[in-house]
Amino acid sequence: MTKKLAILQSNYVPWRGYFDLIAAVDEFIVYDEAQYTKHDWRNRNLIKTPQGPQWLTVPVRNKGLLGQTVRAAEIDGSAWAPRHWKSLEASYGRARHFDEVAELLRPVYLEQGHRLLSLLNRRLIDLVCGYLGIATRITDARDYVLEGDKTGRLVALCEQADATLYVSGPTARTYLDEQRFAERGIGVQWFDYEGYADYPQLWGPFTPRVSVLDLMFNCGPQAADYLRHAKP
Repeated sequence: MTKKLAILQSNYVPWRGYFDLIAAVDEFIVYDEAQYTKHDWRNRNLIKTPQGPQWLTVPVRNKGLLGQTVRAAEIDGSAWAPRHWKSLEASYGRARHFDEVAELLRPVYLEQGHRLLSLLNRRLIDLVCGYLGIATRITDARDYVLEGDKTGRLVALCEQADATLYVSGPTARTYLDEQRFAERGIGVQWFDYEGYADYPQLWGPFTPRVSVLDLMFNCGPQAADYLRHAKP
């Protein structure tokens, strides 16, 4: 029996391709043991506003500190949360499904405190998966033994998770040694992020690759229809 596994670092309210990958596999491992990197997707993402795409950035203490992992990255203060919510209200308040999605997200921004970026990201990822009907098992890398080099750790995680097929994003082609997976009886499948259908958006021509929140606010219960691997 084939068991598909994907492994990615957590992102802040990532785009729909991230959730499509989760939906395409049997288990998804959040790998937040890697070094935190500045100007990346870990703590920021784009929303669509009347003025065009806009960054929502969660401030992080000591960002880029040598050796600091994503899991250890601490959020700097709490003022960012109401600001992000205000931006979401201003950009999506007219969206067809704003009230429904806002009921789900508002507590995260206005009622719940957050100290660690990784835990905030995981909270939001779980909420989005629930809304999209994605039932994939999500685990943390800390649940497993991490050993070896970059490729070796991925192979080891696949073995410990009893995965027979590792599903990876295309950027990993530059470093992933497929032969080392094959030697352990594990296949490698490259995930295709291209060809997603446009969906109804506010504010002018369609803008791809913005946060999944854009899809949810605009499409509501039909949001999963714009993924390729959403489970019925």
